[in-house]
Amino acid sequence: MTSDLRDRKAALRSELLAARRAVPPEVRAAEAAALRAHVAALDVRPDQTVCAFLPVGSEPGDASWLDDLRCRVLLPVVTGDSPLDWAVHTGPDALAPAALRLLEPTGPRLGASAIAGASLVLVPALAVSLDGVRLGKGKGHYDRSLSLVTAPLIAVVRDEEVLPSVPAEPHDVRMDGVLTPSGGLRRL
Repeated sequence: MTSDLRDRKAALRSELLAARRAVPPEVRAAEAAALRAHVAALDVRPDQTVCAFLPVGSEPGDASWLDDLRCRVLLPVVTGDSPLDWAVHTGPDALAPAALRLLEPTGPRLGASAIAGASLVLVPALAVSLDGVRLGKGKGHYDRSLSLVTAPLIAVVRDEEVLPSVPAEPHDVRMDGVLTPSGGLRRL
């Protein structure tokens, strides 16, 4: 990665994170409720698996959206610089604090390849471009994991975080769609 590209990504991350921190609590709550309704409306059968995430900090959404997924839900487990590991989400009582301010399932780890069996993957993002380029937080955990997936990849962002373009690198895995509070699910 060139230093110019690295600097552009870092500047965009800083700008987006500052904007997220400035969102008032009542707006956050309304966006979380809207995202929960959109997640509940996803076309997912009970025999399918969805890889999702628990929003932390200023990420859009909240843990309640997992309640409406009537299927097997896998949540990520951070394992150093490796691809993400995965574990089944069995409810809020089976979550424990983990690295990077995350909550992770306490059940058995299924391995990095568990994501390959997903029918849909909800991916945290700071922004996504109209052509599917996702900007994450820069640690690369998802980029190392998403290459194992053939299922639709859906970035979850605030409405303002769908951008005309996002700086891209060759290893960036493109998103198939975006889920926003106002727009719901939209294919890219």
